[in-house]
Order: sequence, then C-alpha cells, then structure tokens
Amino acid sequence: MQQRFKTHIERKLPFLFNTPIALAVSGGIDSVVLLDLCRNIKLNCSVLHCNFQLRGQESLQDLQFITALCKTYGVDFHTINFDTKTHAQEAKVSIQMAARDLRYDWFLQQKQELGFSYLLTAHHADDNLETFLINLGRASGLEGLTGIPEINDYIVRPLLPFSRSEIVQYAKAHQIMWREDSSNAESKYIRNKYRHDIIPLIKQMKPDFLENFTKSLQHLNQSNSIVKTTVDQKRDQLFSENNGVIEIPVIKLMELVPLTAFLYELFKPFGFKNGVELLQLLDTLSGKQLISDSHRLIRNREQLLLVPLESNTLEYEYTITQEQESINYPIQLHIEHTELKTEISKDEVLVDKEKLKFPLILRKRQNGDYFYPFGMLGKKKLSKYFKDEKFSLLEKENQWLLCNGDNEIIWIVGARADDRFKITETTTEILKITSLHA
Repeated sequence: MQQRFKTHIERKLPFLFNTPIALAVSGGIDSVVLLDLCRNIKLNCSVLHCNFQLRGQESLQDLQFITALCKTYGVDFHTINFDTKTHAQEAKVSIQMAARDLRYDWFLQQKQELGFSYLLTAHHADDNLETFLINLGRASGLEGLTGIPEINDYIVRPLLPFSRSEIVQYAKAHQIMWREDSSNAESKYIRNKYRHDIIPLIKQMKPDFLENFTKSLQHLNQSNSIVKTTVDQKRDQLFSENNGVIEIPVIKLMELVPLTAFLYELFKPFGFKNGVELLQLLDTLSGKQLISDSHRLIRNREQLLLVPLESNTLEYEYTITQEQESINYPIQLHIEHTELKTEISKDEVLVDKEKLKFPLILRKRQNGDYFYPFGMLGKKKLSKYFKDEKFSLLEKENQWLLCNGDNEIIWIVGARADDRFKITETTTEILKITSLHA
C-alpha cells in the first residue's frame, strides 16, 4: 500500500510535495495510517486534532495518544477543545453537525494562522460507499451520487482509492497502534448501520462490489461533468442580470426537456432543490415566490426574478429637516428653492412649501397607504397604483416614498407626485426636489 500511495500522490496529487500541509488526525486507524504514509514519503506535515469532549475519559485518552504519537514522529501538533453539546444546543443542530461545523471552522482558522496549503483527511473508499448510500436514501440528485470529492478547495482526501481492509492490513503489517472510537459502534447513527450491517452483507454477496462501485463512481462523475456543462450553457443563455437581479423568461424555461430535472440543476446553486415547487412557480400568479437560505425566486408576470437575500441594513424611515438641502442616504435627493413653474421630469417634483410639515419623512410602503395622484380627482390606494403601473414585487419593496411630517405621501419618488402639494396661483414659495438616482 505504501508504494501505491506514493504513486497515487505523484500522479494525481503532486502539489502535496514541497509545500506545508496539515493532517486531521482523530487517533482512529484511518487517520493514524494516513499520518504514517505521509511521513514515510516525507511530506511536510503537521497534525491537527479536535477534542469534542463527547466521550469523557476516552476523548482525553485520544488526545494523550496523539500527543505521544506526534512526539515519536517528530511532527508539529495542534489541538483544541470544543464544548460541542453547548454549540449544538445554541445552533439548534445535531451533535454530528455541530462537530463538523466546529472542526472545519477551526481548520480554516489554523490554515490562516499556521500557513499550511492543504488539509488532508483520511476518508477512504468505504466512506465513499457509505456516503453514496446515505445520499441515495435522501433522493439526492446526480451530484450527490458522485461520492466524496478528492479535492475540495484546500481539503484533500488522498486515501479515497484505498479500502478499509487495505488500511487495516497496512496497520497490522507495520504494527501501528490506533484508538477505537466507541461511538463508531453505536447503531443509532445511520452511517454506522450501513457500515456494520448493510455493507458487510453486500460484500459477502459480491466480494468485488467495492472495486466495481469505485469504477461506477468514475463513470458517474464523468456523466455529471456532461450534465454540468449542459446546464451551465443553458444558464448562460437564459439568465440575464439587471442591476443585481437575475431575470429568467418563463416561456424559455418551459421549453426545456426534461423540465423538472433542468429546473433542479439550474436553481440548485441558489439553494432551490425542490423540483416540484419550482415547477409550480412556473404556473402560478405574479408575486408568488420561493425563498432559500441565500436567495428569493419571484414570479413576475412572464419572468422569474432571482434575487440574493440581503440583511436589511436600511432603517425603516429617515427624516429630512427644513434646513437640509440634500441627502445622500438611503437615496440621493436635492432640495432647492425655485421661482420657475416649468415642466419637470419624473425625477423632479415641484411642491408648495407652505403645505409642508417638517421634518419630512422618507420611507418604504406601509399597509393602507394612499395618495392623490397628480392631475386626478380623488385618492388612490398605493397598492392599486403599483398594480396598475405593473410594479414587480421587488420594485414595490424598493420604492421610496417622500412624505409630509404627518405621513401623507408627497411623492412616490421618481414615479408620481401627490396632487395635494402641487403649486397653484397662490403659491408664494416653491421647492424643487430632485431624485438624483431614482
């Protein structure tokens, strides 16, 4: 195995030579064997160990074992203790997910502090098979069935071509000691059920199953590359960006075959993984939307609008005093006195200053808003105006309103003025308000 490992590194992962790397070592057989293999081919490695403090004295003994091992091997050793249970409770995630988040956050921190280029983990071929079966049971897409990636950013998994049995044989042949994690035998974890019950039965029925599975993964990865190329081409054709909003024509989407599969692949990178919900959005009313962890997907007439979720850092409303001549945030407005009663553009409004109550208010829409459209008799609900003018949901949400001190709408900024504040023959003082970026 030592020679095969060296050959694999030389052919597939040569960048691991002559650069500082780190190994994630738990003390179990897989990571200890990886450390021995890397040391034998003289990779410049240090060791990182996480103590999740979940197994009492066992966890402490793991730490003591690895400390002694690294001292024997003469490699740098770095460790950290985590209060995993508290983190899981606060983050409202499982213990397994909490441990994963904690260790990978720390790994990245150590990469920055220690300056290593890559982190090696000891995932092997049997881990790949377990992951495949777990994802298969979750109705995963094709990408979920392509196995654990050998290289993922700075994470490298050089043992993926090797089976658990090969690793065990190597450890015994070289008299390598390791620690057994008692939690690996607990059947409450689905991965352990596959590991101890299902996979051994499969191997008993077909001894070359793991070898054939590994070849199948290679074929699946190649097929996935073809799918990804096709989907990327369609995304480039159909997705067009306009001021940070991606617009997708519904009619063009509907022409794709098979439609549900294309929808899943097109929108999966944005967090939308339910093909049925995406299909329903194509056949629903304008204004309906789906929300993922990172994006909103909105039906807007004959388009879908894809918008990043952004934390709302804007205050709900802003005030403008009588002394201010301009504001630059959240939008730019310029206020000046004028004597001209000329025609103005949609980005300007002339108002009778005597009708204003300062401070003025700049805000977004509120339930029940209405105004008196300039040049018309009677009032109109703001929601009705938005509907008549075919405002999209995003346009409604982004529309600023300039209001009087008593909250009456003076101007739908950049769109329509209110008739109540217009200048008349009796007006003695005119204010001209300009939206510089309406």
